[in-house]
Amino acid sequence: MKRFTRNTLLSVAAAATLATSVQVVAHLDDKEPMQSYRQSYFTLLAMNFGPIGSMVKGEMPWDDAKLNLFAGDLAALAKMDVSRAFPPGSDKGTTRAKPEIWDNKDDFEAKMQDMREAVTALQVAAGSGDKKIIAEATGAAGEACKACHDEYKAKEYLY
Repeated sequence: MKRFTRNTLLSVAAAATLATSVQVVAHLDDKEPMQSYRQSYFTLLAMNFGPIGSMVKGEMPWDDAKLNLFAGDLAALAKMDVSRAFPPGSDKGTTRAKPEIWDNKDDFEAKMQDMREAVTALQVAAGSGDKKIIAEATGAAGEACKACHDEYKAKEYLY
């Protein structure tokens, strides 16, 4: 039985990795590397935050182990310094990043830091196993993400 469980888990992990990597590679574009970098980064954030939100909303079965894995990966991603993917001139091309990012760099960075802190708190909450605390931390992380989206992410590609 243990062999079956181990093999099943390995198969699921391999399938998840493949599914995620296809979406990330789909963003790679050597003509617009910084735009591709950020799109890949934010796709990975979404791929890890989405299932947590779905569990909290009851749209998928609650699974503490999976929730902890997603929260851990999300926290690890949030620690990355994605600011290097916003150099001058990368506001053009295939992007949903509004030009306001480059005009309000300090505010943008502050919102990114708020997201990092909220995601770290979500990881801690996920470890508690308390659904109410996890739901609250998920909401706070979602609000931190939304704060940046509201001001700095266009609904459609700009160029």
